[in-house]
Amino acid sequence: MDEPPAPGGSATREDVAAALSRAPAPVRFSRWNLAGADLSGLDLAGCEFRGCRGGRAEFSSSDLTEARFQDCDLNNTRWRGTRLAAAVMEDCKLTGAQFMEAATLGLSFARCLLINAYLRGVSFRRCELQGIDFQGADLVGCDFREAVLTACSLREANLLDARFEGADLRGADLGALRLSEAARFRGAVVSKQQAAELLSGLGLKVV
Repeated sequence: MDEPPAPGGSATREDVAAALSRAPAPVRFSRWNLAGADLSGLDLAGCEFRGCRGGRAEFSSSDLTEARFQDCDLNNTRWRGTRLAAAVMEDCKLTGAQFMEAATLGLSFARCLLINAYLRGVSFRRCELQGIDFQGADLVGCDFREAVLTACSLREANLLDARFEGADLRGADLGALRLSEAARFRGAVVSKQQAAELLSGLGLKVV
């Protein structure tokens, strides 16, 4: 995979397009400063991003099919209409990221911060989610059926219409829940401690 040198200072859309045009195959971007860059509509399928700074970058309508992001700062990025099928994001900061109307079939996250991120309708069905912080995230309509969540946080997340049938939540932090919120985890597997916490939230004491 071609790995062009990072330009001095912040990279522009033209820098990224030039790197793509010179390479016969997907490009590996290592430690590029992509903060605030407009990368909308670019064909970045199969590309790798390692240790990049991309806060506030615009990826809307880009093709990132089978792309890989590792150890990247992607806070407050926008992904409206982006093709992210089979893409992988590992050890990335995605606080405030907006995944609106994105094609996310097979998109996977590992050890990522998704605090206050917009992820409405994303399917995590049968996924093994490790070390994901969804605190305050918009997870309306997300599908967590048969997923396994380990060292994950769902505190204060918006879980309206999310599905958890068959999900293993024993390794997740569910936060303090009210009765109406607890019902959203119907069909999920929880630990005895989590069950006790849920009941205590209803004013019941477990002895």
